Amino acid sequence: MRNSAKTATLESRFPLLAVENNCIVSKNADITACYKVQLPELFTAGASEYEAIHAAWHKAIKTLPDFTVVHKQDWYIKESYEPEIQNKDQSFLAKSYERHFNERPFLNHYCYLFLTKTTKERMAAQSNFSSLCKGSLLPKEIRDKETIHRFMEAVAQFERIMGDSGFIKLEPLSEEDIIGSEEKQGILDQYLTLSREAGAPLQDIALGSEQVRVGSKRLCFHTLSDTDDLPGTVSSDTRYEKLSTDRSDCRLSFAAPAGLLLGYNHIYNQYLFLDNSEESLRRFEKSARNMHSLARYSRANQINKEWTERYLNEAHSFGLSAIRAHFSVMAWSEEPSEMKQIKNDCGSALALMECRPRHNTVDAATLYWAAIPGNAGDFPSEESFYTFIAPALCFFTQETNYHDSPSPFGIKMADRLTGKPVHLDISDLPMKRGIITNRNKFILGPSGSGKSFFTNHMVRQYYEQGAHVLLVDTGNSYQGLCELIRAKSKGEDGVYFTYTEENPISFNPFYTDDGVFDIEKRESIKTLILTLWKRDDEPPTRSEEVALSNAVSGYIDFVKSCDACPSFNDFYRYVQDDYREELQEKQVREKDFDIANFLNVLEPYYKGGEYDYLLNSDKQLDLLSKRFIVFEIDAIKEHKILFPIVTIIIMEVFINKMRRLKGIRKLILIEEAWKAIAKEGMAEYLKYLFKTVRKFFGEAIVVTQEVDDIIQSPIVKESIINNSDCKILLDQRKYMNKFDEIQKMLGLTDKEKAQVLSINMNNDPSRLYKEVWIGLGGTHSAVYATEVSLEEYMAYTTEETEKLEVMQLAEALDGNVELAIKQLAASRREKENQ
Repeated sequence: MRNSAKTATLESRFPLLAVENNCIVSKNADITACYKVQLPELFTAGASEYEAIHAAWHKAIKTLPDFTVVHKQDWYIKESYEPEIQNKDQSFLAKSYERHFNERPFLNHYCYLFLTKTTKERMAAQSNFSSLCKGSLLPKEIRDKETIHRFMEAVAQFERIMGDSGFIKLEPLSEEDIIGSEEKQGILDQYLTLSREAGAPLQDIALGSEQVRVGSKRLCFHTLSDTDDLPGTVSSDTRYEKLSTDRSDCRLSFAAPAGLLLGYNHIYNQYLFLDNSEESLRRFEKSARNMHSLARYSRANQINKEWTERYLNEAHSFGLSAIRAHFSVMAWSEEPSEMKQIKNDCGSALALMECRPRHNTVDAATLYWAAIPGNAGDFPSEESFYTFIAPALCFFTQETNYHDSPSPFGIKMADRLTGKPVHLDISDLPMKRGIITNRNKFILGPSGSGKSFFTNHMVRQYYEQGAHVLLVDTGNSYQGLCELIRAKSKGEDGVYFTYTEENPISFNPFYTDDGVFDIEKRESIKTLILTLWKRDDEPPTRSEEVALSNAVSGYIDFVKSCDACPSFNDFYRYVQDDYREELQEKQVREKDFDIANFLNVLEPYYKGGEYDYLLNSDKQLDLLSKRFIVFEIDAIKEHKILFPIVTIIIMEVFINKMRRLKGIRKLILIEEAWKAIAKEGMAEYLKYLFKTVRKFFGEAIVVTQEVDDIIQSPIVKESIINNSDCKILLDQRKYMNKFDEIQKMLGLTDKEKAQVLSINMNNDPSRLYKEVWIGLGGTHSAVYATEVSLEEYMAYTTEETEKLEVMQLAEALDGNVELAIKQLAASRREKENQ
């Protein structure tokens, strides 16, 4: 008896037969190769990159045989951030950060590519020949195995061309990825449930004339299936106005409005149907002749004949292949009330591409069915339009959201579009891949741009991952974080030095823990003494350099021979007596080396002098085991003598760490103090530090806020910028008129300039954050958001009133800074919620 039920089982109508050799085989003998596609990250590609990506797709598609369907399927799914709170070793601030982002909604992107080899008859079939309309499906036998072999060779060539482009990576899907396993869903399960959640059950699929429904999810389709709906011109990329200025262009792919910029659950299907081009053109020739003969009866025939001839002229003039194409946005929601808004926004997204949006209800069921991975052969031919490969590829989305770095080391930043935390490695992985040759960083940001928040956030995460951090600050930017670390470690770590007259910083430049004076140590001593001896505008002569070098070497030999404890006082006496006699014996002329002048200039640092405490410390700063050290030298930043000397003292401490801590990450961050070091007499020291630190698993970071400093100082360029492969810039809109000079100085490309000038231009008002641009080696760059929890804000803040509030409450709580921050953050949240 014939089944009179209105419903059919999915099993009876399911168009796919099997998965063999990681290819989907349909019951109509179509073969589909399946790939996961990795696209460039959003806002990281420029116009030239988009053109290169477009050219790679074009070149690859031309290798495919006739009667192949290229089906690119982009999934955009709403997901929530899952915090990493299971780690018991997380610090208080790290846990606060994860809680702050707990269940933060974001739009995740998954991109797949299906290359289907079908037949001429299947390519021409209309919707009434879909497998949906057949009572039962009987598998066909694949007899022409040579065709399949040639198709698989073409697919391999396609994959190789896309991979060689350097922008897009194709990863073949395994059988488990396609059909799933007990632990995870395959793409077929995901499509039939419109869910990527593991274990999501199959539900009723209603494919009616009024609506398409999968379980409780109602679908709506907006299609581009007619040339009348298309814009007059298309391009590989387009200007994104929200992040562009009159001096810079932010570029996105032409179809970006239908991708990540459309904030709903949706799938963007892109089809290219590669018919036999010669046959299609012959058919157009015949059609043009028919319309010409009937032109007198209808003006429409005359117009259609002209359009057809233009198409034929284009094809023959440039040797273009005639293909068919179709593009559709399939969005869904479980809330019926939301569907109206989704329909409007999907239409608006297509309108932003200058297309005429068409809400398709007629073929919704067959469009949904044909978009099943591997079932592109079922696509209704009447829903496609004729074009060429190049313009059709302009409708491909070419970007994805930010991805986490696979490196175990890194820092957490936030995606600028959705606010989802992103794990980012700007030190180790780029070194390993050859993107950068050193880990040094140069940070430029005007006052109020969020510079101290970013640096606090970065050094805190470096410290928590085992790095030794030494900070040279001139504005108390790191006091809160240092106090928190000191309280947590019970005084074992978090050392905060502030220069005062009662307790000045002092050291012994001649001290070595092991008594070995290597070349680096000798150069360090010479640089320091040269700084004390000569003014910035008074470079030493060659004979003076030789004399100083001989004096240092002679004193070191003297110390070794008599096993004395070296000090600056002792060095001064050595030069005064022994070295003076040696110069007299050599008959060194006064004009070549004026020893009286040398001793006179260095006298203030000798016993009884004004600064005798600086270089004659009888105890060493025991900082080798301290992992977080802050030198706050704001009190002497204008002092012409103390500031550069104290800065070098600090650097000597770091170099001691650098030499002796083997296999441990070291980081020195110098704020405005670098200005004192970057003068003529000190430039060599800075160059030495920046060139040497990379050999000891370390990184030197310089932070500045005055743009004139980098533009006017050639030493900064030579010493810092050229040896910093990682450049970090914050909001530069204050320097918009000077930015061409900054761009030239930093060697930024036009794409990087556009990224920098887009910072903070389109921030989400519901979130509190500042954006930051990070560039690596001149080849990889992106803008990220520095968004922190309220607890982190209280630890990082540089506002005097807020900082005092934290410290005073901590004092009342027996020095418990963590508890003080917790209480203040809780009270602020209460006020915000009221």
